[in-house]
Amino acid sequence: MCFRLRQVYLCRGFSCLAKSHIFPTSISSRIKTLVQQGEYRQALHLYTKHGSSPLRTSIFTFPSLLKACASLPNLDYGKTIHASVIVLGRQYDLYIASSLVNMYVKGGLLDYAVQVFDVLSENGVSSQDVTVWNSMIDGYFRFGHFKAGVDQLRRMLELGVRPDAYSLTIVVGVLCKDGNRGREGGKQIHGYMLRNSWNGDSFLETALIDMYFKFGLSTNAWRLFVGMKDKANIVIWNVMIVGFLDNGLWESSLELYTLAKSNSVKPVSTSITGALGACGQSENVDFGKQIHGDVVKMGLEHDPFVCTSLLTMYGKCSLVDEAGTIFHNIPDKGLEIWNAIIAAYANNDCGHNALELFDSMRQKNVMPDSFTLSNIITCCSMLGLYEYGKSIHAELVKRPIQSKATVESALLTMYSKSGRDNDASLVFNSMEVKDLVAWGALISGFCRNGKFTEALEIFRCMKNSESLRPDSDIMASVINACTGLEALGFGLQVHGYMMKTGLELDVFVGSSLIDLYSKCDVPEMAFEVFSGMPRKNIVAWNSMISCYSRNNLPELSIGLFHEMVDHGFFPDSVSITSVLVAISLTARLLKGKSLHGHTIRLNIPFDTHLENALIDMYMKCGFLEYAQNIFRRMLHKTLVSWNLMISGYGSHGNYLGALALFDEMKRAGEEPDDLTFLSLISACNHSGFVQEGKTRVSVNGSSTNVDPHRFVVYLRRKLQEIKITRQKFFPRKKEDGWEFLANMVDLLGRAGHLEEAYSFVRAMPVEADKSIWLCLLSASRTHHNVELGILSAENLLRIEPDRGSNYVQMINLYMEAGLREKAAETMALMKEKGLQKKPGCSWIEVRNRTRVFFSGSSYSSSMEAEVFNALNSLKCNMKKENNEDSDKMTFREVIL
Repeated sequence: MCFRLRQVYLCRGFSCLAKSHIFPTSISSRIKTLVQQGEYRQALHLYTKHGSSPLRTSIFTFPSLLKACASLPNLDYGKTIHASVIVLGRQYDLYIASSLVNMYVKGGLLDYAVQVFDVLSENGVSSQDVTVWNSMIDGYFRFGHFKAGVDQLRRMLELGVRPDAYSLTIVVGVLCKDGNRGREGGKQIHGYMLRNSWNGDSFLETALIDMYFKFGLSTNAWRLFVGMKDKANIVIWNVMIVGFLDNGLWESSLELYTLAKSNSVKPVSTSITGALGACGQSENVDFGKQIHGDVVKMGLEHDPFVCTSLLTMYGKCSLVDEAGTIFHNIPDKGLEIWNAIIAAYANNDCGHNALELFDSMRQKNVMPDSFTLSNIITCCSMLGLYEYGKSIHAELVKRPIQSKATVESALLTMYSKSGRDNDASLVFNSMEVKDLVAWGALISGFCRNGKFTEALEIFRCMKNSESLRPDSDIMASVINACTGLEALGFGLQVHGYMMKTGLELDVFVGSSLIDLYSKCDVPEMAFEVFSGMPRKNIVAWNSMISCYSRNNLPELSIGLFHEMVDHGFFPDSVSITSVLVAISLTARLLKGKSLHGHTIRLNIPFDTHLENALIDMYMKCGFLEYAQNIFRRMLHKTLVSWNLMISGYGSHGNYLGALALFDEMKRAGEEPDDLTFLSLISACNHSGFVQEGKTRVSVNGSSTNVDPHRFVVYLRRKLQEIKITRQKFFPRKKEDGWEFLANMVDLLGRAGHLEEAYSFVRAMPVEADKSIWLCLLSASRTHHNVELGILSAENLLRIEPDRGSNYVQMINLYMEAGLREKAAETMALMKEKGLQKKPGCSWIEVRNRTRVFFSGSSYSSSMEAEVFNALNSLKCNMKKENNEDSDKMTFREVIL
């Protein structure tokens, strides 16, 4: 039925209701008052109660009734009132017609609004009235018909209808969604307002301020606010408070809240929620408590929006107990209240509390939404309650909810974190819309479970199948996958892609790149990334410091730490740990002690990694007692802590201490790993306790002879049992077991059991590497077994024919055995190949400066010459004293 036929039908239906008397003026006035107070249902009920008919209703009552219908919305009632208007012939009244257009627009019936407007235009009624034009233009824009709205605005201007402040406000609202063009258009409207002296219209000025904030032009918004003549309306203050909050200017938001109170502008619910949001974002709990006091004074403690904001603020400030108290004192708890308290617990690692509230919520028949369930699934992931999370997933399948993208992303994260990649893939494939969060959750999940190849494959699919641009979180995960695979080539490709997109400058992506280049032994590339980062946080500095330590550049690591402090960054435990590793490599005791004291003075928290680094540093600097004190005071000793101490005892020749600590470690319930046994063998090796060393690493713990086959099988089984993890203090790239075998050969060789050592090598199920032959060669030289030494040297040269130190070892062996011709031949061969042995060196730290002395070097400085002169003088004195003692003894013998 067309619109005009409906009009005829309604007119005929209502014509029989015509009466001779008019609708009482008092009732009409009462209806108007109720509508102004927002009591829309009561207004319509009053109209119906008095048996109204079209002819009894005053024309001044219709706009109020239509406004009530638009606000509810109640279009059926509105259509009935429209029929009454037609019966009275008031459909051409501009005020009533504008109300009809507004009602149909708000009710979602744009076609009805257009027909009302067209009826007016056909009769030439609306041409000069801007109010009706505003309603129609607003309708087009509200329904997304941007072009039609612009055409209507252009048509209005062509007819000579001058736009008012509300017209411009409608346009400003549309421009806020139009990017850069909208920003320029908004500035033009601002200029138009100033040229036409409309700068006193607070409604338009408020819209412009809101527009500037949405475009991130906070300074423009502030200037416009300062220039406003009338600031008595709380709405403008609310826009300023929320605008600064949305732009991350939390302090300015709180200053505006304080300024509003000092200007006697009474805050309302929106003001409170905006200010509490700023407190939560900035974690300014003191200011938040002051606002909480204002809430109580104004009687808003039961306002649902204010309560939700209070709970969120206390949650973000980690005051969950206060949030819980507020929650339990709220008499009428809506869904938003439940969501706020559950989110507060979930975000503060109080997953059990969140789950208890969720059960209570369901008992009270409060239906959860997507926000509730995403937080609950996150708690399941946090607590490892994957079966519970899966049961919630089952409920979701039975009862689909709206806006489930966040829930699906939470499910993806949970399944990925639990290692259930198949379930994660099923959730991902079932998603209708795969946003960045979903792709990121799947990629990071594969990375977390060590499935780096799968993570990179998902990234390729994302780039090929979607128009989405990866964000910094996704790129950081992709780089971590490259790092895990040590795929430097693909990492370079990813780096190039990021340079094109500008993501390289992101501090988190940059830190991941530094870590990639660090682990791929390319520190110069890591430094280029670090230097190109415009904003460096503590994570970036720590990554670069650790990079230099990892790549055996300790001096650069130490220097960068001082540079970081000079730039005003406060070091954390990670910074201290990385620098301590560098100090350990250089054995600079004074620097290490200074850093230890610096850490105590600054109250930097001592975590396990930092304490382990201190133990390692003091051990390598020769201060066993300091390391012991730190170890004994540790609240939580990890396997790394025990290994460091056992290794330290062994390197200091304290064999009994190493074994005693090993026994203590077993009593403490700590399972040893390969490094533990390696340290024990080394301790026995340095102390010469051969039998004890063999016993400690035997399969049954009591055998005196070690079978290499059984030993290797034992080692492999142990590695599988304890799932060995590489520790940064002992980065090793050899196959598991090689270091044990080499140490066993060295252990037997040092003790002179050369035949047993060689038998051990021959019985090995794998071919011996260079380290094993070098140990056997060194033992052969020590115990003058020329035949075995030559055999070891030949195997060593076969494996590494271009290493100068191997030739030197063989030359020394020939010389010690008196085979000078063989030594000369080997030396000639070495010179022919142009090989040299790197000289040994020693160093000493004097006045915070390290002095290095190379074997066979000439005096490179006056200080070195002075040192050697002093040494020669001491040697002469010692010889002189020895000769005198010898002469005296002979004289006594003669006397006696």
